[in-house]
Amino acid sequence: MRKVFIVLLFLSSFCFAQKTEKDAVKESVEKLFKGMKNADTTMIKSVFADDAILQTITKNNTVKTDKVQDFVNSISKLSNNDADEKIRFEAIHIDGNLASVFTPYEFYFKGKFSHCGANSFQLVKQNDVWKIQYLIDTRRTNCNK
Repeated sequence: MRKVFIVLLFLSSFCFAQKTEKDAVKESVEKLFKGMKNADTTMIKSVFADDAILQTITKNNTVKTDKVQDFVNSISKLSNNDADEKIRFEAIHIDGNLASVFTPYEFYFKGKFSHCGANSFQLVKQNDVWKIQYLIDTRRTNCNK
């Protein structure tokens, strides 16, 4: 009986170690910010879908669209720890191969607070990997810290 208990206990540990879809989505988003912090353009490129769209809502409420490659090029000019975006996951919703993620953030440049806002991600699952298809953010300096 004791052997059966030990085997069941061992097998049950695998159940708790399995990664959920929400964990996988979170990992893709976190990988973007890890890439930014480490100025790792290869890592950054790896999280985006081929035809991803990046947008920002500007101070005068217009929507500015950027190319992923332009964003990658801007990060390539930085050093490690220059760009540090601290995010908080508020919501992750998944339906099949579509995920929606909302993350308020604070951005620090070279160790100094720069701005805050929120990111809204749309991710698609491609070849069993969650990729960022669409990212829009807000940017402001009047943050309630």
